[in-house]
Amino acid sequence: MPSFYINQDYDFSFVKRVAVLPFENLTNERFAGDMVRQVVISELLATGLVEVSVPGDPISAIEKLRLKPGDPINAEQMRTIGKDLKVQAVIFGAVEEFGEVRYGNVSAPEVSITLMMADTSSGSIVWSVTKSKGGAGFWARHFGARSDTMSETVIAVVREALKTLFEY
Repeated sequence: MPSFYINQDYDFSFVKRVAVLPFENLTNERFAGDMVRQVVISELLATGLVEVSVPGDPISAIEKLRLKPGDPINAEQMRTIGKDLKVQAVIFGAVEEFGEVRYGNVSAPEVSITLMMADTSSGSIVWSVTKSKGGAGFWARHFGARSDTMSETVIAVVREALKTLFEY
């Protein structure tokens, strides 16, 4: 069972420029959505496969439509964002978990995200993935070895998620 969805009929080579919308934050950590979004933008740029709109532009575009992060976006709004930002696709999503989890006397970061990509001409979702990463591994739980930092965990979970799109 695949851990992600990808539209087999969609021509991803058509996507040259994307916008990353603000993520819905379903955690108690105030800046979790912003932090994950910045890592997604950075990792997309690092691939060199797509251009990414300036981070403030998608925020202005959704504010112009009177939407807030996490609000549902319909196909017409998706087309408007695509036209305004000159992008072929929009990436949006949510941060479901973001924080330290305790395992006995050891704590370790845990992050869970859902990312989706929608085509701006049709409004259809063409890719979706949910990934989780973190927790204390065997060595950390039993021998006190260092677990990854929160930043390392966020970067790792974003890379794993994006790998499902770019290795397709």
